[in-house]
Amino acid sequence: MKSKTKAQIPRQPLALQAYEIIHEKIITMALKPGEHVDEKALVEELGIGRTPVREALLRLASEHLVESRPNRGFAVKPLTLQGVKSMFEALNILEIGTCSLAMNQHLDVCIPLMKEAQKLVKKSIEENDVMGLVKSNHSFHMHFAQCSGNEYIIRALNEVRNEVNRLAYLSFAGVQDLSRDLKDHYRAVIREHDLIVKYLEDRDPRSLRETVKIHIRTFQKRILNYLAT
Repeated sequence: MKSKTKAQIPRQPLALQAYEIIHEKIITMALKPGEHVDEKALVEELGIGRTPVREALLRLASEHLVESRPNRGFAVKPLTLQGVKSMFEALNILEIGTCSLAMNQHLDVCIPLMKEAQKLVKKSIEENDVMGLVKSNHSFHMHFAQCSGNEYIIRALNEVRNEVNRLAYLSFAGVQDLSRDLKDHYRAVIREHDLIVKYLEDRDPRSLRETVKIHIRTFQKRILNYLAT
């Protein structure tokens, strides 16, 4: 009798593997804002060729997480106070715009995906898994962006949300015991996410816009308090 062979799980392309690893290094500040990216060191660390690493860096450059410097390779995009201000302005414009556009879309795909992401948000908070929280929160907001049905808004929000992720990780990481302030913040995030889903389901644009505004202010307050310390 012939032995059964196990189904092979396809591996991710090397460029995608490199992208995800370098992306996480940027979000977690293992590669700091403004830091030169040592391509040779990454090739050696990841154990893959130079081409997939370069492809990953070009993708990160297209997402404005790294900057290409002529004859000097790549550097992580710096974080500046003006950049943070611009980020929150963009979040308000894009996510509040999504509220109106979503009212004219079929939401039977994006809402279930938002609910699944919200489950992971809650799980990450319970386990104090900061990177898991950053990723699941990103998924929640990108599925919300998909409710707009507008590919340009989706791409723009992905870029802005990548900047948000760096700030989110920075403000949450290193907290071993959840302080009262952080617990209050997490409760607010969960409550506001649930309301965003509810008002999408109810097709209530006014309540949705107000909740999204409050949600952005919740995060903005967290970041400004962190930067002030």
